[in-house]
Amino acid sequence: MLDYYQAMELFSPEERQIQAAARKFLDAEAMPHIREWWEEGTFPRRLIRAFGEMGFLGSNLPEEYGAAGVSNNAYGLIMYELERVDSGLRSFASVQGALVMYPIYAYGSEEQKREYLPKLAAGEMVGSFGLTEPDGGSDPGGNMKTKAVRDGDYYVLNGTKMWITNGSISQIAIIWAKDEEDKILGFIVPTDTPGFSAPEIHHKMSLRASVTSELVLEDVRIHKDYLLPKSGSLKAPLSCLTQARYGIAWGALGALEAVYSEALDFAQSRITFGRPIAARQLIQDKLVYMLSEHTKGLLLVWKLGNMKDAGTLKHTHVSLAKRNNVRVALVSARLAREILGANGITTEYHAIRHMLNLETVDTYEGTHDIHTLILGRDITGENALT
Repeated sequence: MLDYYQAMELFSPEERQIQAAARKFLDAEAMPHIREWWEEGTFPRRLIRAFGEMGFLGSNLPEEYGAAGVSNNAYGLIMYELERVDSGLRSFASVQGALVMYPIYAYGSEEQKREYLPKLAAGEMVGSFGLTEPDGGSDPGGNMKTKAVRDGDYYVLNGTKMWITNGSISQIAIIWAKDEEDKILGFIVPTDTPGFSAPEIHHKMSLRASVTSELVLEDVRIHKDYLLPKSGSLKAPLSCLTQARYGIAWGALGALEAVYSEALDFAQSRITFGRPIAARQLIQDKLVYMLSEHTKGLLLVWKLGNMKDAGTLKHTHVSLAKRNNVRVALVSARLAREILGANGITTEYHAIRHMLNLETVDTYEGTHDIHTLILGRDITGENALT
């Protein structure tokens, strides 16, 4: 693992062991094939059960529900290693753990937890998270048009969700909808329920090794037992996004390591005018930027994980980390592409794939600008003027 400041000394032996095991597994089972998966626009479904066996899915949730029960730093290191291979792999695990398992754990009944969490942790079941809508974007509550109308012991759901990771391969979807009183409720919706469909979105130039779908609900009739009983406001889905953003802050550093290491190796072996291009000042400037930002980002998420374990983490802390680490990873991927020159536009190298993936990661789970406003409001106490 790239570790210029020897930050791994700060992690426990168990956390270091988990990181090493994740890297070994992914280097053997995913890294040799990722270019093919990305070019073909396919997600490696065969790895889902293996991810479960490795403890990658919802790993920071309690063991009593089938999860690994590891520390939040160990969870972060897993996200790091997944995204070092590809953002699509980390997105799958983030959605499964932070956006499907977490809301069931935090807002579900005991029966729901025991029914679904062990299957999701094992990779026996795949879930998706339906919050974003075609007109929702950064205003998921105000622009939510999906409705849940009570009809006796049932709710009837109608609406459309957009840009949903795992949608077309999931067996359940966590759907957020407004009831007649404008309360935002969460539902566990089996995807084989009549009226539910999940057409896959194609022609993407980013996150190609990830399943992205639209979710369409047309008079989907769900028994009240599928309602997440502790939901009831926008706070519930936003808390789930905080969990996912935490993992993204770690994952982006894995992508940064991948592009930095590749660019460094290339610069040391590429000879022009009788010397490696690594001897050029402009190349060194790019490499030092990447290394510096990775080092700062790693120390940032280590502290973030400790705060999360201690219960002192605020959503604004996660906003800072997501905003910072994803943007510097994206800039680093662009710089790595520059160092590679013409080679950098091919998928023979990793830089262009990570660069295109990170364009999406920089946008989803709150854009760079939205997190800027969240932080600005937190430190000034003022909503920014429009």
